[in-house]
Amino acid sequence: MTAPPPGPTLPPRPTLLVLDAEPLPRLGRLTGRVRIEHADASTLAERLPYADVLLVWDFTSHAVRDAWPGEGPRPRWVHTASAGVDHLMSPELAASTTVVTNARGIFERPVAEYVAALVLAMAKDLPRTWDLQREREWRHRDAMRVAGTRACVVGSGPIGRTIARTLKALDVTTAIVGRVPRTGIHGPADLDRLMARADWVIAAAPLTEQTHGMFDARRFGVMQPSARFINVARGQLVVEEALADALSKRWIAGAALDVFQHEPLTPDSPLWRVPGLLVSPHMSGDTVGWRDALGAQFVELYERWAAGRPLLNVVDKKRGYVPGH
Repeated sequence: MTAPPPGPTLPPRPTLLVLDAEPLPRLGRLTGRVRIEHADASTLAERLPYADVLLVWDFTSHAVRDAWPGEGPRPRWVHTASAGVDHLMSPELAASTTVVTNARGIFERPVAEYVAALVLAMAKDLPRTWDLQREREWRHRDAMRVAGTRACVVGSGPIGRTIARTLKALDVTTAIVGRVPRTGIHGPADLDRLMARADWVIAAAPLTEQTHGMFDARRFGVMQPSARFINVARGQLVVEEALADALSKRWIAGAALDVFQHEPLTPDSPLWRVPGLLVSPHMSGDTVGWRDALGAQFVELYERWAAGRPLLNVVDKKRGYVPGH
C-alpha cells in the first residue's frame, strides 16, 4: 500500500518571551498562535537567543540591559510596557537591528490628571488640611488661586503635551520646553527664563544623557520662592539632595515627586521628612485597568508585526524615545 502524501508543513510558531512581573499580561488572542515562554532576571540571558519577540512586562527591571550584550541571536522586536526605555537600552541594543516599541498612548491622560491633582492639592494646601483634621484643629488659611498662574512643562512628548492641555483647562498659562524649538515648543535655551517666571515647573522629559541631573541646585535657584516643582518623569532627572536643600532653605515653596533615583524609597530615606515635599510611589500613570490596557496594546501591535505591517510606537534608539510628528 502506498503511503499517503505528507500534509502541508505548518510554519513554526513564533516564540514570545515575557520578562515576568505579577500579575502576568493577558494575551488571550495569541493563545495557540504563539509559543509563550517566561523569564525573570536570572533566566533572561539564557532564553534571549531563542525568542523572536521580547515583551518587557517587568518595566522596573534592568535585566534586559544586563542580558542583551550576551552571546547568541537576539529577538527581532522588543516591546516595553512603559513609556520610558532607559531601563532596557544598552549600547548593543541601540546598535542592533532589533525594533523597540513602547506603551505610548496608555499613560498620557492619567499622568496629566495626576499632575493637575497635585497642582490643585498644593495650591489649596490640602495636605495641611488633612494634617489639621487629624489633629482636630480648626485653622483658617487663604489658598492660592490656580487660574492665571504659569506653568513650565519640561518635555514635549505626548505626556508633556497632554499635561499642558490639561493645565490650560484650569486657565494656567503653560509653556512647553523640548529638545529642539518648533512651533508651540520652546528649546532648551529658554528653559531658565521660563522656569524663573513659572509658578509650576513640571518634569515630563525622557531620561537621556542631556536630561540626567538637569534639575540641580542652580536650576532650583532660578525658580521663584513661591514656585512648586513636580516630577512625573524619571527620578534621575533630579538631583534629590539639591531639591531637599532648596525646600529646606525655602528657595521654593513646595515639590511633589512620583519618581526617584532609587525605588522603592527605603523607610530611612531622608526624602520622607523633607518639608514641603509630597512623595508618591511611582503611581501617576496607574489607573484601574491599566495592566489590561497594556496587554491589549501589545496584542494589537503583535497582530501588526505578524502581518508584516509597520509597527507603531517605534523608539528612536539613539534618542531614547518615540520621535514626535
